[in-house]
Amino acid sequence: MRPLPGECSMRNLDPIHYVSPEIHARDVERIFAATWQLLGPASRLAERGDYIAAEIAGQKVFVMRTRDGLRAFRNVCRHRGARLLPEGTGRCNTIRCPYHQWVWGEDGSLLNVPFWGDDAEFELSDWALDRIEWHVWRGLLFVAIAPEQSFETQLGDLGAELADEPIENYAWVHEERLVFDANWKIYTDNFVEGYHIPGIHPEFHRAIEFDAFETVARDGMVRMTAPPREGLFYRGKWMWMWPNWTLSLFNGGMNTSRINPVDHQRTELIYNFYFADTSPETAAARQGTIEGNLQVVREDFEVCLETQKNYASGGYRPGPLSPRHEQGVAYFQSRLREAQA
Repeated sequence: MRPLPGECSMRNLDPIHYVSPEIHARDVERIFAATWQLLGPASRLAERGDYIAAEIAGQKVFVMRTRDGLRAFRNVCRHRGARLLPEGTGRCNTIRCPYHQWVWGEDGSLLNVPFWGDDAEFELSDWALDRIEWHVWRGLLFVAIAPEQSFETQLGDLGAELADEPIENYAWVHEERLVFDANWKIYTDNFVEGYHIPGIHPEFHRAIEFDAFETVARDGMVRMTAPPREGLFYRGKWMWMWPNWTLSLFNGGMNTSRINPVDHQRTELIYNFYFADTSPETAAARQGTIEGNLQVVREDFEVCLETQKNYASGGYRPGPLSPRHEQGVAYFQSRLREAQA
């Protein structure tokens, strides 16, 4: 049963959930393929032929700007399963498989199969690309392979939480990818609590009023707040959204991240940074904000890696969760249990 806001479950999740390849495979099917996933700023698909190709827990997808608007597909050749477009951003007029040169149009229809031979039963119309769902919310692009909920239902309380923030007016500036050797759930447990800040982020700790740090679980999200002291680039508000994306506010902008499993023991973070002022005069300040954000993120990697080792060793038994600081952990883990039920 999911805890109500203000409540906290008593015990941490059993370590098997962080080290089992079988449980990870169920996560991919029941969580990542079934939910809306943040790809980044929709502004990167400004012109016809622009695309974003990405992996969602190993599932390859892409979104393309076409004559008729956005379309989203699995990034999988219908012939022999090759990857059609390389991960990242780019532009193309037609979609050509690099393996055997099959060609699809921007609507996903198969246009040409070279050197095929005589086959009276072969029909081009039978081999269109597999479509997936897409949605743009306040300038952010999301996709879903087989969504079990509407985007609005999954979004939960975030819409009201950010109603007064001009996030769609911030311009995308930079993307950063970071990979480390720990399960995505270990990193998420870490993100949704501020309990670790004094020990892991000493400079960050000095820059906030930690005694006033508050963690609150809401529908579909966890909100963390703390009054910042002078000089901190953060505005003192950090949010995590089910199942694996974040949004943090800083002075004059924000960052988003997607917590993407590479496998059951490695995680990729895809961070994007957005600013209200993108003038040349503020370039150094923007870079300082980006570097400061990423420094805080990297400080978490060692404790996540060592926790992963202890979970895998069999030497850890589930411990208690703080009702004050680990409400976010309890909420996230309750959603995991729901998804695995």
